[in-house]
Amino acid sequence: MSIDRLDLWGRLQAWALELGFSQIGVSHVDLSDAEPGLLAWLEKGFHGQMAYMAAHGLKRARPSELVPGTLSVITARMDYLAPRSADDWQAVEWRRLSEPHQPVVSMYARGRDYHKVLRQRLQQLADRLQAQVGPLGHRVFTDSAPVMEVELAQRSGLGWRGKHTLLLNREGGSLFFLGEVFVDLALAPTPPQTSHCGNCEACIEICPTQAIVAPYRLDARRCISYLTIEHPGSIDPTLRPLMGNRVYGCDDCQLVCPWNKYAQVSRLPDFAARQTWSEGDLLDGLQWTEAEFLRLSEGSAIRRIGHARWLRNIAVAMGNALRVSQDRAWCAQAAHALQSRLLYPDPLVREHAQWALDQLPRALT
Repeated sequence: MSIDRLDLWGRLQAWALELGFSQIGVSHVDLSDAEPGLLAWLEKGFHGQMAYMAAHGLKRARPSELVPGTLSVITARMDYLAPRSADDWQAVEWRRLSEPHQPVVSMYARGRDYHKVLRQRLQQLADRLQAQVGPLGHRVFTDSAPVMEVELAQRSGLGWRGKHTLLLNREGGSLFFLGEVFVDLALAPTPPQTSHCGNCEACIEICPTQAIVAPYRLDARRCISYLTIEHPGSIDPTLRPLMGNRVYGCDDCQLVCPWNKYAQVSRLPDFAARQTWSEGDLLDGLQWTEAEFLRLSEGSAIRRIGHARWLRNIAVAMGNALRVSQDRAWCAQAAHALQSRLLYPDPLVREHAQWALDQLPRALT
């Protein structure tokens, strides 16, 4: 079947918008010039205990090895700023971080698990393409395989890499998810954007743990998102006080970025913030049983860390709150709740609960 390439691209864009994507692009599959940077990052150990990063090695930079036969990669971005967010949402988030008793969950995780939302819609996009062009070899991904997502998105014109290593877009800031469709169809690549960060280093300066060790270079071992989500063990005691009340992820480098004044509210109800993750008190989170945690996190990306890691993160935040809180009644309740977690079967929870108790000022013991 003869297909008009411009007509096909126009249809792809229209389908993507119908499916809730904000923008799509096309990248070629030669990422060889990104390989030295990837190897240098791995050699420094910046991936921490994410062993899969090293295990996959250069496959991340070689789409046609990951999915043999791949000729092009369709990239997509989808806004996730929660529907009905306040116009001053950044100020709201900064206030949330200043309230030590309130657990703060990264904005992207407050709604439905994005893996499920994007994967389903990327597959629908691939199905429409296949119906148009005939048999099509393809696979869809969203943060679910050894794929250099930001690299592909940048090359295809969805934005430019910010100094915090996230993708930035002039019309959407950085509050969006990325996904890809690997296809065995030769599509014309879309042109890349130029960088617009200039001399700004606000993201580097704001990072609570100084995890952005240089422009475009992140040491995941210090990143709060890594520590609260990917890191399976004991959190470095020197980093715990810097985590504040962040219990799942961290948004500071995005909150401070001037480009996020252009962040767009999601058109999908899937990303509406659930009350469980946008309100509440640390005390509530610490007292959940495993069954309660699983019930409340159903359909959420948060479920993947499990109950023990959740309690570990809450305990760290409670220790930080105990150190600064002026509410004696809350401190007494927190101390009692932490004492009960000293009996938790997992030593990881017991260790962090004891650390939190040790932060209680002597005057309040």
